[in-house]
Amino acid sequence: MSTKDFVEKDYYKVLGVPKDATEAEIKKAYRKLAREFHPDANKGNAEAEERFKEISEANDVLADPKKRKEYDEARALFGNGGFRPGPGAGGSFNFDLGDLFGGAQAGGGAGGFGGGLGDVFGGLFGGRGAGAGTRTQPRRGQDIESEVTLSFTEAVDGATVPLRMSSQAPCKACSGTGDKNGTPRVCPTCVGTGQVSRGGGGGFSLTDPCVDCKGRGLIAETPCEVCKGSGRARSSRTMQVRIPAGVSDGQRIRLRGKGAPGERGGPSGDLYVVVHVDSHPVFGRKGDNLTVTVPVSYVEAALGGEVKVPTLGGPPVTLKLPAGTPNGRTMRARGKGAVRKDGTRGDLLVTVEVAVPTQLSDKAREALESYRDATADEDPREELFQAAKGA
Repeated sequence: MSTKDFVEKDYYKVLGVPKDATEAEIKKAYRKLAREFHPDANKGNAEAEERFKEISEANDVLADPKKRKEYDEARALFGNGGFRPGPGAGGSFNFDLGDLFGGAQAGGGAGGFGGGLGDVFGGLFGGRGAGAGTRTQPRRGQDIESEVTLSFTEAVDGATVPLRMSSQAPCKACSGTGDKNGTPRVCPTCVGTGQVSRGGGGGFSLTDPCVDCKGRGLIAETPCEVCKGSGRARSSRTMQVRIPAGVSDGQRIRLRGKGAPGERGGPSGDLYVVVHVDSHPVFGRKGDNLTVTVPVSYVEAALGGEVKVPTLGGPPVTLKLPAGTPNGRTMRARGKGAVRKDGTRGDLLVTVEVAVPTQLSDKAREALESYRDATADEDPREELFQAAKGA
C-alpha cells in the first residue's frame, strides 16, 4: 500500500464509525460488517469480497491503538489526503514528502521531525524511510487469514486445532534473493529503497513502491526459475493453533508473528483466524452464559420440587423448583456457563417449560377431572377480560 493510499483512505467511514469511536464500537462495527460481506456468505460475489477486504484493512489499523494513533496523526498532518500549508502561505510551493519520510532530512534542527515521518508509516507498512542510501530495507511478511470451525463444546472449553496454511515465503531455490546465482543487483531506479517519488499535484510529491523492482529494492540479473525473480515462492505449512476458551461465533483472533515470513530480516506478518461455531442440540449461549430449556410436569410446577438439569461436559445439577413456578421462568445455575477471559465461568440459565401430556391413563384423567371440579369457581382469564374492558 502506498503512503498516498494510506493517507487518503477513510477507515472510519469504511467501518461506519465516528472518529472518536471506542475500541468496543469499532469491534462491534467490524463484526457486523464482516458477517454481512464475508466471502462464505457471498459466494461468487466479487464486490462483496472487495468490500470485505476493505473492512478487514480498516479494522487492522483502527483496532490496533498504536496503528490508529499513527493513522490519525498522518491524516491530521496531511489534511485527510492533502498537505495543508500554514496560515498566510499563499500560492503554491514545491514540497517533497520524501524529505519528510527520509531520516536524513528529519534530524537535528529546531524544525526537524526527529526520526522522520518514515517512523510513522514504517510500523504500518513494514518499511523505512527513503533516505537510507543504497542499502535495501527489511520487508514485513504478509498477513494471512484462515478459518476454523469448532464444535460448541470446543468453543466453550477452548481447543488446539491444526491449520494448514499457504503463503509467500523466501524461495528456497535462490535463498530469497530472486537471482539464480544468488547475486541480485541494487535497483537503479529506487537505489535500493524499494520506493520512488512522483508528483502528486499541488507542488508536492508522494512515494510509491518502485515498479521496476516491485518494492524489493533488488533486481535479479538471472531470474530464479522457481520464483521468476521475485524471491518469494508459495509455501504450505501446518500449524497447531490454540483457540482460547469462550470464543464466540464469528470472532477474529489475531496471532502476532504467525503470518508469512518477512524478507531481509523483516518481521513476519500476523495470522488472523476467523472462528465458526457449530450449534448444540441442547445448549445455547448468551455471552458468557449458557442456556438450556428443561421440561417439567404440571405437578412439579404447581407443587414445587427438585429437578435435575444437564450441564455441558459435567455432572448434572439439581435445582429447587418453587411451588407455583410459571411456564417460561428462568433460573440460574452459577458457574456452569462458558469460560470468561479471566478464567472464571459464566452461569447456566435454565428456562422452565411446563410439559402438557398428550396421553392420559384412566387414573390420571380421573385425578385431573377431580381437580377441575375442585377449581371450577376459579377463572384464570378473569383479570384479562377486566383489563380489556378498562382499556
